[in-house]
Amino acid sequence: MSEVSKMKEEEIKKAVREGYAMTARQGSSCCTPVTSCCGQVDLAQSISKSIGYTDEDMGAVPEGANLGLGCGNPVALASLKEGETVLDLGSGAGFDCFLAAGKVGRQGKVIGVDMTPEMLDKARKNARQGGYENVEFRLGEIENVPAADNSVDVVISNCVINLVPDKARAFRETYRVLKPGGRLMISDLVLLRELPEAIKNSVEAYIGCLSGASMRDDYLEAMLGAGFEDVRVLDETPFPIDLMANDSTAKAILRDMQTTTEILADVARSVVSVKVQGLKPLKTRRNRMRRTSKATA
Repeated sequence: MSEVSKMKEEEIKKAVREGYAMTARQGSSCCTPVTSCCGQVDLAQSISKSIGYTDEDMGAVPEGANLGLGCGNPVALASLKEGETVLDLGSGAGFDCFLAAGKVGRQGKVIGVDMTPEMLDKARKNARQGGYENVEFRLGEIENVPAADNSVDVVISNCVINLVPDKARAFRETYRVLKPGGRLMISDLVLLRELPEAIKNSVEAYIGCLSGASMRDDYLEAMLGAGFEDVRVLDETPFPIDLMANDSTAKAILRDMQTTTEILADVARSVVSVKVQGLKPLKTRRNRMRRTSKATA
């Protein structure tokens, strides 16, 4: 990797960290519309309901855990079982971690990883308030996951991989920490066509989960390249253009780049929210395939 690209990656990470630190302090979303403080709870619940969370989900977590972040509900897809160990990449204030904790029970464990100290402080406070003894939060980056090899049963992530500059490395790290037979369940934003250069180079658009998004096929190829099998898009929905019209990121793009609302709406049609799965193959299955190959040679 060149020094220029390294500097670009560090610039992006710093901007994302600062953006989400502000989100943690203010309780408003970087990826969704910002409103006055008195309406933030209602807004977060409205957004969460629109992307797949139920009233029961939102009522089951500590107040302040749901910031209205995300673009789907990966916990609903993961079919979590009691006793499993779950890792949440980009855990924010802990919303998905707390939902997962209820699924895996006291014998299970949930680990949240986030690179923003302010988010971790908020998540840990929420965990104490909710009495979650089977949840812990760790400071770390998705490209360098602070977890041991073959240590977790399920990895979930919600609209965070698109923020990572080196997605191939992120998926390799995810593969590393999963146990053989483990599964990855992601909600994320991907592109159906390339974005205009001005938006691709916008820091505001990156923080807003837009310019960091990969082409859909490239995203899936990165998962396959990391070693995942049965990589599938389980659901795909258009990016909500009505949110784009009111989003703080969109407003910044309109202001700084003199982009029209019509162009922005066209950009929004290039973005889709996907729910994706990938499975880490069992070693015994690989060994069996090798033995079969030898036997038939």
